[in-house]
Amino acid sequence: METNDLLAWDASAGAVTAKRQRRLDALLLAESPLPRPDPDTLLPVFLAGLTQAGAQALPWTPRLRQWQARVRLMHGLEPAQWPDVGDAALTATLADWAAPWLSGISRLSELAGFPLHDALAALLDPARQRQLDALLPERITVPSGSEVEIDYCAAEDNQLGPVLAVKLQELFGLRTTPALAGGRVPLTLHLLSPARRPVAVTGDLASFWRQGYPEVRKDLRGRYPKHPWPEDPLTAPAQRGVKRRDA
Repeated sequence: METNDLLAWDASAGAVTAKRQRRLDALLLAESPLPRPDPDTLLPVFLAGLTQAGAQALPWTPRLRQWQARVRLMHGLEPAQWPDVGDAALTATLADWAAPWLSGISRLSELAGFPLHDALAALLDPARQRQLDALLPERITVPSGSEVEIDYCAAEDNQLGPVLAVKLQELFGLRTTPALAGGRVPLTLHLLSPARRPVAVTGDLASFWRQGYPEVRKDLRGRYPKHPWPEDPLTAPAQRGVKRRDA
């Protein structure tokens, strides 16, 4: 008579099934659920199931997706210096970077407690993370003084540069499109009305001031009379809100 513990991945349930069987040669004598399988035996079975489910099964947050997009962008620029953290690469290497954090987990639903932030952060040493923050910051200060968040995921979705969505008046005085990573990554500007509706999308701010702004000014200054619409946006002070009292 022999006793065997059998673990298998149930894709429909998104969980590892664990059973204990007692057999006499080929004859099954008894079978019962195994409530606490050995963690070392459980882990490779769960990893195989998670590999099938893919990286999208991980508990991503919008900020972590932005971090992923930033690192992917640097990997594209300097593949030898930065890891590939795309979904396909992360899925293929789960055993290397995620396994230390997955001990005891048997169901995809339990990934809600998986510290994905900590696991991903371990892929960059502190010096490399500081370099990432310097080259591709989460936010950029615009001429009005506002710190505006950059959307790096939009670059992957649209195959354009990272997107900076900002009110047009906050960029008065800025002559050229900002660029990141030492000038290698120009931003795509989504210029917004005072109501934060898009009025233009451009990767060439200088051209927009010359050609697009006069039409935008003509169209919107009547609708938003409390906001500044100078004839020359390059010499006007950038503003967050309505016209200055001394304007």
